[in-house]
Amino acid sequence: MAQATVCSRWDHSVGLDDLGLSQEGDVVIGAVFPIHNLSPAPDLSFSQHPDLQSCVNFQEEPLRWVHALVFAVDEINRNPFLLPGVRLGYRVLDSCGQHPWSLRGALALVSGGNLRSWPSSDSHVPLVIGDASSTQAIILARTLEPLSVPVISYQASCGCLSDRLEFPNFFRTIPSDVYQALTMARLTWLLGWTWVGAVAADNDYGRQAIQVFEAAVRGTGVCLAFFETINRANLVRDVERAADTVQASTARVILVFLWYTDIGALLLELGRRNVTDRQFLASEAWSTSGQLRRNPALFNVSRGVVGVAIRSAPMPGFEAHLRSLHPSRRPGDVLLKELWETKFGCSPGAAHAHDTSLLPSPLPPTPSESLPHPPPPTSSSPRPRLASCSGAETLEVVQSPFTDTSQLRVTYNVYLAVYAAAHALHSLLSCPQRDSPTWGTSFTCSPPHNISPAELLQHLNQVNFTTPLGEPFYFRGADVPAVYDLVNWQATPQGLLKLVTIGRVEGSNILIDQSAIQWNAGSNMVPVSVCSDRCPPGTRVARKKGEPVCCFDCIPCTEGEVSNTTGSLQCDHCPLEFWSNGNRTACIPRQLEFLSFNDTMGVTLTTVAVCGTVATAAVFMLFVYHRHTPLVRANNSDLSFLLLLSLKLCFLCSLVFIGRPSVWACRIRQAAFGVIFVLCLSCLLVKTIVVLAAFRSARPGAGQLMRWFGPVQQRGSVFLCTSVQVRVIICAVWLSISPPLPYRDLGLKGSKVILECEVGSVVGFSLVLGYIGLLASLCLLLAFLARKLPDTFNEAKFITFSMLIFCAVWISFVPAYVSSPGKYADAVEIFAILASSFGLLFCLFAPKCFIILLRPERNTKKHMMSN
Repeated sequence: MAQATVCSRWDHSVGLDDLGLSQEGDVVIGAVFPIHNLSPAPDLSFSQHPDLQSCVNFQEEPLRWVHALVFAVDEINRNPFLLPGVRLGYRVLDSCGQHPWSLRGALALVSGGNLRSWPSSDSHVPLVIGDASSTQAIILARTLEPLSVPVISYQASCGCLSDRLEFPNFFRTIPSDVYQALTMARLTWLLGWTWVGAVAADNDYGRQAIQVFEAAVRGTGVCLAFFETINRANLVRDVERAADTVQASTARVILVFLWYTDIGALLLELGRRNVTDRQFLASEAWSTSGQLRRNPALFNVSRGVVGVAIRSAPMPGFEAHLRSLHPSRRPGDVLLKELWETKFGCSPGAAHAHDTSLLPSPLPPTPSESLPHPPPPTSSSPRPRLASCSGAETLEVVQSPFTDTSQLRVTYNVYLAVYAAAHALHSLLSCPQRDSPTWGTSFTCSPPHNISPAELLQHLNQVNFTTPLGEPFYFRGADVPAVYDLVNWQATPQGLLKLVTIGRVEGSNILIDQSAIQWNAGSNMVPVSVCSDRCPPGTRVARKKGEPVCCFDCIPCTEGEVSNTTGSLQCDHCPLEFWSNGNRTACIPRQLEFLSFNDTMGVTLTTVAVCGTVATAAVFMLFVYHRHTPLVRANNSDLSFLLLLSLKLCFLCSLVFIGRPSVWACRIRQAAFGVIFVLCLSCLLVKTIVVLAAFRSARPGAGQLMRWFGPVQQRGSVFLCTSVQVRVIICAVWLSISPPLPYRDLGLKGSKVILECEVGSVVGFSLVLGYIGLLASLCLLLAFLARKLPDTFNEAKFITFSMLIFCAVWISFVPAYVSSPGKYADAVEIFAILASSFGLLFCLFAPKCFIILLRPERNTKKHMMSN
């Protein structure tokens, strides 16, 4: 019969098996914990086979995690309803926080390990709990996936591990970093931090967390000022580079995804440089680290840290379990022995000083082995011999990280991982589907002595139970529902930093008490971390070319636009009848603008119009008083009086253009303007014709001309020019079809609404002006023809001058009126009316008033006949 081939580990490196913990059972679960976190520098002489030396830097918190597993197993073994009749055991190894140790430990666990304290060489574990680091968990999951061995991590939070196609055998009792990064993104937005730096581990844990953070803040105005990575293999160099970046950056908030040992080195370097004004936003990997909080060298630089922490939960009876531990009760527990040496500075006893029960028992190589054996391992420097303990040492009154149960976070995750494994084993071993017709299609069952990891993996995917605290527990793929605590490092009067819970995160909901936060400066004021201050109301954000989106300029809104929120990306246009206020923060109703009697321009024009009216009235009274004098009678006193009356109405009609436009005011002003000016020009035209007729009648054969153009005919001519057939028809059609109406001109940019009279029909307005222009042209032409007649009775010369002024004014009026906005158009029309009226008044009546008042001797029939 052929001899069976037995495989065994051929290396004899110390540090893996000599620092472990085990308990036999019907079913044994494996676990790896980073009980030590530093390994000696590797031997690079290449003169011997590489091996792993003993780890150093013993850590109390991971030892508490180990005993959370021990405590959970003891609880399960006492529970008659969970795994009844099956005793659960465990095997724990130290991963030293390094992936070679973690991988070799896991392989030793699933292969049986050849450890002397374990029952047999084929006593393998069907499940591994661990490791703490995401990188190590990825290595374990990928390595054990071909064997279908489930891996349950208590602290590996990398989002990449949620991929069930790549990691079908991985589970964890800590939420994915995706939720943690999303929570940090919401915190930065909630606290108004738009310019943050980031320092992360140079691995999947750090890089993917920053990727999720950047994706979450994209489009929110939050951006990264810098992103530095730290690799533990190049810790000193990377820490110095990251410290340089943090010190030079204007970002006051630093997002950190690092293991607590790595961030400790960075904080020490920043403290050495006196960079103490940065606010750190901590990931769960270091936000609750007691080792960092107890380090006095980090007090100034780490005060006020705000972090996302694994949720804390009580574990009734756990503190009593820890404080009851004693080497005398657990003589094979080398980890407890090292804790005793660390805490009390003595060795628990010779019986335990060199306990070798967990040392490997190497097997001799078989003839078929071709691999050479390595030389004996190089022994590490022996630790100094300690005095033996008295036996009275106890943990009952010791205050240390190991016995601190006030914040059970990772500890509780380990506890949940053990219970998840136990419930999966319970489902597998009880196998309620055995008698079902479909048994064997979805689940398979195994006996305790021969559990298949692949079968256990199926049941682990379906785990759903209630924890001892009464909370539901289940896996969604590899993950558990996201629940976090928000914590704050606050200074105490004793110069220490205490951990204070300030909020809670459940899914996407954040509950935080901002008033309870103590920030890095020791105040309750939220620190400011922005590349550019948020644009105040009345301005908008203007991106800087080539700069991140949170670096910008603030541009004031233009007139007619407002922004009433801080950090507005654009200014909004005001509604048509509104305009922006002086600060561009609100839309206010536009002021109505029209030519009013209170306006300076309105007062001036009113004064001029009244003066013209008074002057005309004075001339009228003067002519009435001297109506029997030759000068007044010689120039057709009836037409003179009618002309003076029309001029007086011209001055008065200008006042209709002043004041708030109304429906009747708009209709009256244009109609009155047209009728009165036609009346005025009609009088001038008739007077000109009278002058021509008077001198024509002096010629032979023309004596009957004045008889046919006497006073009655003259008044009739005036009436004819302003008759219904001509003037009234134009006005009536214009006012009935498209009359002038009040109009709000909103087209002009400004804070005012121009209230004016819209002409309505441009054709009607043009006909009015055209008819006035026709009369003025005829009058000017006839007066020009009569300018050389004898000037004793001749008014043609004065009519010519007045018509020249009249035409010049109204020819200038057209372009000025068209180009003038709002009330200035009315002012231009009033000015034209007043200017032309004064021109007629002074040119026609000033010479006569001069003779009547200052040269009365010339106002005689004899004088006039002599000329």
